[in-house]
Amino acid sequence: MPQTSALPAMPLPAAPLPKPLRLPTTADPTKIAKSAHDFETMAIGQLLQPMFDTVDTAHGLFGGGAGEEAWKPLLVQEFAKQIEARGGLGLAKPVYDAMMRMQEPNPK
Repeated sequence: MPQTSALPAMPLPAAPLPKPLRLPTTADPTKIAKSAHDFETMAIGQLLQPMFDTVDTAHGLFGGGAGEEAWKPLLVQEFAKQIEARGGLGLAKPVYDAMMRMQEPNPK
C-alpha cells in the first residue's frame, strides 16, 4: 500500500468573536404587552386546532378539498385572534407580569 504524505497542519484563520448580547436598558411596556397578547393568541390557536381537525367537511355542500385544507389554519388563527381580543383565557396578564419581572435588575 503506498504511503501518502501527511499535509502540514494549516492554522485556521481566527474567527471574530460574536458581539455580546445587549439587552435594552429599559423595557418597552407596549412591546411587552403586544408579545403577551400574541402569546395568548398562539395558545388559543393551539387549543382550537384539534377541534377543527376532527370536523369532517368533505360531505358538506361546499366543504372539503385542498383549498379548505390550505385555508383552515388561517381560519383557526383568526378565531384565536377574535377570542383573545374579547378577553381570551386570561393568559396575557400573567405573561405580561412575568415578562416585566424578568426585565427588573437582579439585586446582588
